[in-house]
Amino acid sequence: MSTLPAGVAINAPLHPRFDEILTPEALAFLAKLHRAFEPRRKELLAKRAERQARIDAGEMPDFLPETKHVREGDWKIAPLPKALECRRVEITGPVERKMIINAFNSGADSYMTDFEDSNSPNWFNQVQGQVNLKDAIRRAISLESGGKTYKLNDQIATLQIRPRGWHLDEKHVTVDGQRVSGGIFDFALVFFHNAKEQIARGAGPFFYLPKLESHLEARLWNDLFCMAQDELGIPRGTIKATVLVETILATFELEEILYELREHSAGLNAGRWDYIFSCIKKFKKNKDFCLANRGAITMEVPFMRSYALALVQACHKRGAPAIGGMSALIPIKNDPAANEKALAGIRHDKTRDANDGFDGGWVAHPGLVSIAMDEFLKVLGDRPNQWGKQVEGSFGPKDWLNFQPEQPITETGLRNNINVGIHYLGSWLAGNGCVPIHNLMEDAATAEISRSQVWQWVVSPKGKLDDGRKVSAEMVRAMIPEELAKVKATVSAAGEKTETYDQAAGIFEKMSLSPDFPEFLTLPLYEAME
Repeated sequence: MSTLPAGVAINAPLHPRFDEILTPEALAFLAKLHRAFEPRRKELLAKRAERQARIDAGEMPDFLPETKHVREGDWKIAPLPKALECRRVEITGPVERKMIINAFNSGADSYMTDFEDSNSPNWFNQVQGQVNLKDAIRRAISLESGGKTYKLNDQIATLQIRPRGWHLDEKHVTVDGQRVSGGIFDFALVFFHNAKEQIARGAGPFFYLPKLESHLEARLWNDLFCMAQDELGIPRGTIKATVLVETILATFELEEILYELREHSAGLNAGRWDYIFSCIKKFKKNKDFCLANRGAITMEVPFMRSYALALVQACHKRGAPAIGGMSALIPIKNDPAANEKALAGIRHDKTRDANDGFDGGWVAHPGLVSIAMDEFLKVLGDRPNQWGKQVEGSFGPKDWLNFQPEQPITETGLRNNINVGIHYLGSWLAGNGCVPIHNLMEDAATAEISRSQVWQWVVSPKGKLDDGRKVSAEMVRAMIPEELAKVKATVSAAGEKTETYDQAAGIFEKMSLSPDFPEFLTLPLYEAME
């Protein structure tokens, strides 16, 4: 490839067409954003660690007194473009070529394509994903597979792109000897190559922002958006971004996050699986905190229900869309009874969200788009959204910190966490970040919940099985090889390779039994991958 800009280095192979993405001009743009915002990113990550230390010492979150004027102020987000007015069903999936085509053609209103939790972030996936999106945005994407040709229909979903979170680096690219932020890497390259093309086509550039923990982290994204638009001569406010509320701390700053991004906001999304993980992580040392089996933590339990309603309330108060989260259920082949049960679960999930006031919700499989759409249409009718619906009542710490249920914790639930964690990690290490496991579509949040629950059940005095046995490190170590054998048998029966699963079991054991709770599973995993 051409000479790299001053200070930029790439420590990774350049596969076919990577030179179309890693151009000197695009890398210079990336380097400029990195130099402008990396110090603030590091400061905010340090603030996360400081706050976690205070929570570990007993501090509980509350509303910020210094932002009271924002919560009480009279303001709205900027008007949204036509392409983001109707988002009744959004399909999600990694930036893999076949997934992109199927999602665009699925009949969903919107497609959230993912460089983050449903994508295993090896070097090839990240840059090939950029190639795939460049083609898709220009309607030039196709794929030959199994004797069939896949290409885009005339009517396709509105594209929204999720870069990686602030906590993740891109280790293969450095600027002035320093790794660049994974989120800035993903955003900068897709924006540089595609923003003007998206504007010309009338739908974009639109983004999803993951794992924010404060309004200051939203401010960092907003300032980065302003600089990026200025650099390319694009009017400020053209970018629109939806924030995933998938941390407990962000719930205490819903309106502040909308306010910081008000020129660029496309609303909030209730990212339920990472939200549960966040609750476990934040209060892991609180002896009064202990959640039941993952399957018992539904959107109807107090802390999840109040969080969802508060999100709708904050969004509609400020003229912003509220998007419901993901039901992990997927269609089940060759078992009509189980399939109907899964589809009934999807209907229930979307019916509840639509009646609560959400303007749309997520699905993970094209086969679920029409089912989810039907439930929203029953409530919305011919309206594209229900931004005008206001949620009554008030919500706060007493609701969001009401962590129930604590029981049951069962051997089946413990084994399921171990099994799912190993299965997902093995697949992730093999390069696949979106995995159907036990008839659920799982991503990195699944592994995070699995290992964090095991960790907490071991350390918490409340971590007892329903038969009275205390969950212990010895119990978990005994179960890991048993569940590993089951995972390998399942994977082998599906005709897939099993080489990565022994390593996955070792990582799961270390991450779920380490004396010090590792902040994110993906951080050491990423260091171990190519």
